[in-house]
Amino acid sequence: MKLSEFQIAVEHEFGAGYGAVVVNDLVLAGAGGRTAREALAAGVPARTVWFALCDAADVPEERRHGAGRPTPASGA
Repeated sequence: MKLSEFQIAVEHEFGAGYGAVVVNDLVLAGAGGRTAREALAAGVPARTVWFALCDAADVPEERRHGAGRPTPASGA
């Protein structure tokens, strides 16, 4: 997952305004106790941060495909 895909997935799931709050303020256990922004800046892969964010925000499994897509890409 590219950073741009992460940003699209966050905006798609949380909206532009609330997505920014979640990325900046929500501490993610799955990202070493950092916010998404801190984890990305520290070099944690965007996909790892996306799934940690999904876990922390209770995003349903069917919307966790990330990569900026609401469903998984076929053949990937």
